[in-house]
Amino acid sequence: MNQRTRIALFATVAVVTVGGVSAYAVTSAADYQQRHHRSPTVPVVPDPPDPHAPHHVATGPRIVFRHTGIDDHIGLVASVPLDDPGGPRTFTQVACDRVDATEDRASCLRIERGVVTTYSLTEYDADWRPVEEVSLPGIPSRTRLSPDGRLVASTTFVSGHSYMQVGFSTATEIRDFGGGSHGNLEKFDLVIDGDHVAPRDRNVWGVTFVDDTTFYATVGTGGETYLVRGDLAARTLTSVADHVECPSLSPDGTRIGFKQATRRDGQTWWTPAVLDLSTGERTVLAGETRNVDDQVEWLDEDTLLYGLARDDQPGVTDVWELDTRADAEPRLLIEQAWSPAVVR
Repeated sequence: MNQRTRIALFATVAVVTVGGVSAYAVTSAADYQQRHHRSPTVPVVPDPPDPHAPHHVATGPRIVFRHTGIDDHIGLVASVPLDDPGGPRTFTQVACDRVDATEDRASCLRIERGVVTTYSLTEYDADWRPVEEVSLPGIPSRTRLSPDGRLVASTTFVSGHSYMQVGFSTATEIRDFGGGSHGNLEKFDLVIDGDHVAPRDRNVWGVTFVDDTTFYATVGTGGETYLVRGDLAARTLTSVADHVECPSLSPDGTRIGFKQATRRDGQTWWTPAVLDLSTGERTVLAGETRNVDDQVEWLDEDTLLYGLARDDQPGVTDVWELDTRADAEPRLLIEQAWSPAVVR
């Protein structure tokens, strides 16, 4: 069964927030037709494309993302020129639930539904030909490539569907592209506030790379979250700041974009924020009043990108941009898109 056949089994994949994590809520074709008053004789999803058809490969500075329009291309990886985000998009034949990309490599997390649902990470070359595919232990959540594409990180939920759910468990690994795994980051030595600790309830998620040795991630333990700096060679995680989730390192390496949790109407709510690594100063971007449960991406040195679901169109998401000034207002950047990756 090819990738598009798997996608064609379902009419739409919606990004919803379940207790605080973006999860994919699947609606069957029949349910979608009934909700939207369509005749069951009218197909919602077309026949899958020829698996042997050539890929349309984009080059140059661009934004790579998952297309979420309810049309022939739903779920496929697409791209637009970096200097024309609203322009025509180039589609691959690859379907992903979460994607990251560099100039010549890509990482794709995929939910493969069938009699038994499975999860996978597939690594692709510049022509979107698979290099390596490995099974994942749970629901895909995050993926990132190192700047040169030599390392790929993935986060999945092993049990539960929420960062805030009691008993949830993540599995976060870093792999050599096309090679083996460095293991679950929960097994790395953890240092919090200068003390070596070994809590049984630790979880690690949201890797962002500095280079092929150093990275940042979030560690959750004891009801608290910490930004940690990881050393792949030493196999250590060392706390840098608290209350930082799903970090994303700025292009110049000086700041961390992240989501900051607050309580609103008895629920956890996330707002984009920026941490200056040299001073520790935080800037909460309160101009965005919606719940942003995503690992942000940097468009440039002063702008964050993230995905948000549409309230009136199940299954459709858009990518928004937000300047890192405290009073900035969000603006729509790419319609019908999710999981943006900027290739500079």
